[in-house]
Amino acid sequence: MPTPLEEAREAYRREDYQTAVRLYRTLAEEGSPDAQHTLGLMYYNGQGVMQDYLVASKWYRKAAEQGHADSQNNLGHMYYSGMIGDQDYDVAAGWYRKAAEQGHADAQNNLGFMYKSGQGVPQDYAEAMKWCRKAADQGLAFAQFSIGNMHYNGLGVPQDYAEAMQWFRKAADQGFAYAQCVLGQMHSMGQGVQQDPVLAYMWFDLAASRLPAKGQVTREMAIGYRDRVASRMSPDQVAEAQKLVKERMSKKER
Repeated sequence: MPTPLEEAREAYRREDYQTAVRLYRTLAEEGSPDAQHTLGLMYYNGQGVMQDYLVASKWYRKAAEQGHADSQNNLGHMYYSGMIGDQDYDVAAGWYRKAAEQGHADAQNNLGFMYKSGQGVPQDYAEAMKWCRKAADQGLAFAQFSIGNMHYNGLGVPQDYAEAMQWFRKAADQGFAYAQCVLGQMHSMGQGVQQDPVLAYMWFDLAASRLPAKGQVTREMAIGYRDRVASRMSPDQVAEAQKLVKERMSKKER
């Protein structure tokens, strides 16, 4: 016979959010941190209830104070983003740290980013690298990209394009579009590797398939970079690059 928590999870899985909210609320009020976290998540997303960030933060906090790492990270994000009042980087860093010390990869990366930018903590590239590396070693693509960025720009470490490329490649192989775009640039310019327009085209094209239409780095930008590289390539080289793109797209990127 399923437990009440299993019943709540099953209702959520089948998207019966009204039932899930009712079951999770009962468990949350009884003190279950897992139920408190999921109830917070449902208020955050507006699933079965009206979206309400303040109520979401209330339930996240109850779970976070019991050591729930996902809630600690989510609460940090809400303070970081100013979703429940003014942005508070000090409080955000505190919650990220609690989750990061439990091995939460996203929180480790978030804390690393705050050390890199000096938000809520003193700017410290060594600490940034330490926390990003912990997340990267768990396979988090964003953290792998961040480490590549630090090596690429010489932030707290000697500038090293070859080392940067290794980390960008780890993220790119998981489909992380920003890393794919940077790899296109590095192959195009010969940074840390011999110039290779075929691989530059491939990485720019893969990035274009994943990048958003709006933002700091957009789909149109990647297409523009790809097309500039293509203008210097022979038809055979373009065909080879397009073949590589199709091969990568046909197999699941890990």
